[in-house]
Amino acid sequence: MFVGSNDGILEHLALAGITVAVGLVVWLVLHYLIRIVVKRALTDNSMMEHRSLRWAAPVLRNIDPVVRALENERRVQRARTIGSLLNSIVTAVVAVVTGFYVLIAFQIDIAPLLASVGVLGIAIGFGCQQLIRDFLAGIFITIEDQYGIGDVIQTSEVIGTVESVGLRITRVLAEDGALWYLRNGEILRLGNRSKGNYQPLAEDAMAATGTQSSPAPSAASAAGPAPASSVRMTNEPTESAE
Repeated sequence: MFVGSNDGILEHLALAGITVAVGLVVWLVLHYLIRIVVKRALTDNSMMEHRSLRWAAPVLRNIDPVVRALENERRVQRARTIGSLLNSIVTAVVAVVTGFYVLIAFQIDIAPLLASVGVLGIAIGFGCQQLIRDFLAGIFITIEDQYGIGDVIQTSEVIGTVESVGLRITRVLAEDGALWYLRNGEILRLGNRSKGNYQPLAEDAMAATGTQSSPAPSAASAAGPAPASSVRMTNEPTESAE
């Protein structure tokens, strides 16, 4: 009996070890594929830019290198953010599935555990609604490329230059020098002045140049001084009505 029980434990351990090894191999393969996809996306973007803008090469040589560096940094940050997000999702899914199969290898009933995980997930979802909202908004901002590093954006709170874009927080340097931290889920309306044809309003242009509009002359001053003939130039006393 003792030998049989030892054989059963060894069999369960061997099955659990095989499950962990398979999960580790799957995790490594998926991470490698994600790295290849991200690297190829960066390479394809740069090649497409070179092919489409080959005719403008003489003009592009004279462009400020800071702008091109910001564009490259923006693309690299977006690709790294998406790659990091995919790696995190793959790691979590593979770890959970592997853990369940290890428990099954030891003949443990996972039905109560699944029910408990479901209830815990619902509780966490209700308690972290704002955090999940921020992360989802950051994912869509990154994927859709709504704005990036170096863009001048305008929200209901601040107007400034984007310093960094994360999955939860966007850091913006305002015009007055203040550094703002905007939660992605709270950005309901945003304008990107670096995209499209933004033209500053007349008030903004005058404020930027420091000039003020002179007040319009009044009707009396525009008409000039009163004529001399209208002034009474006599020393005779006036008759009073009695």
